[in-house]
Amino acid sequence: MLYHSDESRGDLIVSSAPREVKILVACGTAIATATVVAGKIKEAFDKLKIPVKIVQCKAAEVTGKIEVFEPDVIVANTPISEKAAKGIPVINGVPFLTGMGEKEALKKIFEAVGIEVKDL
Repeated sequence: MLYHSDESRGDLIVSSAPREVKILVACGTAIATATVVAGKIKEAFDKLKIPVKIVQCKAAEVTGKIEVFEPDVIVANTPISEKAAKGIPVINGVPFLTGMGEKEALKKIFEAVGIEVKDL
C-alpha cells in the first residue's frame, strides 16, 4: 500500500509523504463531462491533502495517453476496453455526473491506487 498507519490525516492514515497519484479521465470529447469528473476527483484528493495529477482525454486517445502519462487509474464516462486500458484499473465516472454512487466511485479510485480511506 502507498498509504498506511503512522500519522493520521483526518480519516486517511499516511505513513510518509504521499506520492503524486496519476489519474486519466476519459469521455467522448474530453471537454464537458471529463472536466466535471476531474474537478470532483481533484476536490476529494485536495481535501485529503493527497497530491494528484489528472489528465483528461477522449476515449479514443486512452491507449496513447497511457503510454505517455502512465496513470495509476482511469476514470471513464464511456466504456473503455480492457485492451485499450492496458491493465490499468478502469473506474466508472458516471456517478460523478449523476451524484448517485459518487462516494462509492471515489472509494474505488482510492482502493485502486492503494489508499485506505475510512469515510469520505
